Amino acid sequence: MSSPSFEIENIFWKQGKVVIGIDEAGRGCLAGPVVAAAVAFPAYFSLSNKLNIVKINDSKKLSKLERENAFEFIKENAIYFNYALIDNSIIDLYNILQATQIAMNISLNSNKFDNSIAIVDGNYFLNLHNLESYTIVQGDSKSFTIAAASIVAKVIRDRFVVNYIHSLYPEYGFAEHKGYATRKHFEAIQKFGKTTFHRNSFLVKYRLRQEMNKYQLKLF
Repeated sequence: MSSPSFEIENIFWKQGKVVIGIDEAGRGCLAGPVVAAAVAFPAYFSLSNKLNIVKINDSKKLSKLERENAFEFIKENAIYFNYALIDNSIIDLYNILQATQIAMNISLNSNKFDNSIAIVDGNYFLNLHNLESYTIVQGDSKSFTIAAASIVAKVIRDRFVVNYIHSLYPEYGFAEHKGYATRKHFEAIQKFGKTTFHRNSFLVKYRLRQEMNKYQLKLF
């Protein structure tokens, strides 16, 4: 498994910049918040021997234990560490893209570094902070700092879903599917109905797909 590097960060560290990596988790879920995280490390952090004790990669490529260990390491060593949760009501009011952008910008609210830049996973970033920023497709597989942000966002979201949403609605199995569109999740919605944490806009799309599938089956 290839690991993200500091190649991108080194370009800006040589310019005396503080590099803040930004990523999100939960964008494709049927329920729960979307979470964005922003993380920065000291310049030339790659020279530290501490990197041998944890795995930092795209959060989807790590086990739960690896993410938890990495989360504590990131929190301890980062010079900037912040995150934001945007709930399903805001997602429904706007849309998931705009809600994600809101979360990303809120995660930058505590930034006090005058010489900072943001590197953001993906191909779109609505920068409301007038901060120099760059989007990087598959950035969580290329940049160590963005990968760290992806881990923070994932761990924070999973903790919220498991410790809070699951405790309120244990019959839905949130501890297992984390709000994603699994078969068991759909079965729970059909049996119990939606919760206050479900994204109505996403469920509408799901029901439309169901109806289209039924219609297509009747044609053949």
